[in-house]
Amino acid sequence: MGKNFFIVGIDEAGRGPLAGPVCVGAVGAKIKNKREKLKILVGIKDSKKLSPRKREEWQKIIKKNFESHYVFIGHDVIDKIGMGQALKLGVEKVLKKFSRKPNIVLMDGSLKAPKEYRQQTIIKGDEKVPLISAASVIAKTARDRKMLVLHKKFPRYGLDKHKGYGTKKHYKKISKYGLCEVHRKTFCGNIN
Repeated sequence: MGKNFFIVGIDEAGRGPLAGPVCVGAVGAKIKNKREKLKILVGIKDSKKLSPRKREEWQKIIKKNFESHYVFIGHDVIDKIGMGQALKLGVEKVLKKFSRKPNIVLMDGSLKAPKEYRQQTIIKGDEKVPLISAASVIAKTARDRKMLVLHKKFPRYGLDKHKGYGTKKHYKKISKYGLCEVHRKTFCGNIN
């Protein structure tokens, strides 16, 4: 493996919510060999296990030290093609943003890259692989910011608090006001 091995970690945020986009985040790093630890990422965790403040701190560190990108796949696309295909599309789009093709792509859970990429999917990768944890931070911070913007457009739903997830308060708001244009209709079929 030469001096210029480029590895990319990928994760998503927002697979389960009733509203808003899903975000696919990716972080790329040049390493000399497979055993090399990315010292800058020591102590990083899956974004779900970090406080919002810690996520923002990590996001700044990642942006400063690595090539990182994210893409949103909107609620309308999710409704049209389903979450599985939306994630596949997100992975494909985010990989195209990198300055060069990665030597290998490491992904969390059930994510898959297009066939032309050498890849490995790791169950609970966001907990085990720092580069995937970093990608989860990039995806989560970007999506949370997006949900704050959507909250300003649709304030009655409380998107700033629950970020579109199916909380009791969110269900109550939907029952009271009906669905707004950023709700995933296919995720909200049984809500009265």
